[in-house]
Amino acid sequence: MTASRETAGSDPAPPAWVRRPASLARAVTAELVERIVRGVHPPGTPLPPEPALCETFSVSRTVVREAVKILQEKGLVQVRQGSGTMVTPPATWDMLDELVLTATIAEDESLAILDDLVVTRRVLESDMANVAARLAGPDTVDQLRALVDHMDELVDDPVTYAESDRAFHDTIMRASGNRIARGVVRSLEGQVVNTARYLGRTERALCVASNLGHRRIYERIAAHDPEGAAEAMFRHITDAWIVRRSGTADPVRLQR
Repeated sequence: MTASRETAGSDPAPPAWVRRPASLARAVTAELVERIVRGVHPPGTPLPPEPALCETFSVSRTVVREAVKILQEKGLVQVRQGSGTMVTPPATWDMLDELVLTATIAEDESLAILDDLVVTRRVLESDMANVAARLAGPDTVDQLRALVDHMDELVDDPVTYAESDRAFHDTIMRASGNRIARGVVRSLEGQVVNTARYLGRTERALCVASNLGHRRIYERIAAHDPEGAAEAMFRHITDAWIVRRSGTADPVRLQR
């Protein structure tokens, strides 16, 4: 009996193996999301049947069914009795989902999806800046001033500058008290923050010009000027994106 236990225990199954079906389902889901977004499986057409998907990905029916379930939750497919699993139009896709948004950005040569992302961010952050100007206490104002002053010292270090940039915006969002709007912005930003197509060029002149926009926002919040804070935020996000989107360094536009 002892020998049997030793033999059985000498080659234990890896702990990760227990989670293998779930991991496989996520991997299959990620690949299918990319294929759907790329148009390999166009809207209005059925996904390949279960046996074909099993063969394509070398997985069981259980894994395929779990992947299809996840796709349905993301709004990319609809399971219809008698018709199979149909790919849905892009209008039904969950664009806040990381896989869907990442795949869509990768395929969108026009940058239209990033335009939409920036518009969404601009609307929400402008409103939050308005509210922050009404609610911000001395501690928040001091924190914003410290961040702006620190960013003036970081203009030669774009990576560290970007971290303080995000902290500045997040401080304003937290001061607004709007947890839902902040959550949406943080989710969107978190999925594109390291995307070259979103970041554009990074150089000293652009950091200098960008921080002038931050200082204008800070000054309006410190002055408890809601409309001025909202306008400064709107202008800052708009102009910064136009410069990044064009791929042409134009710090003059950000300084106006």
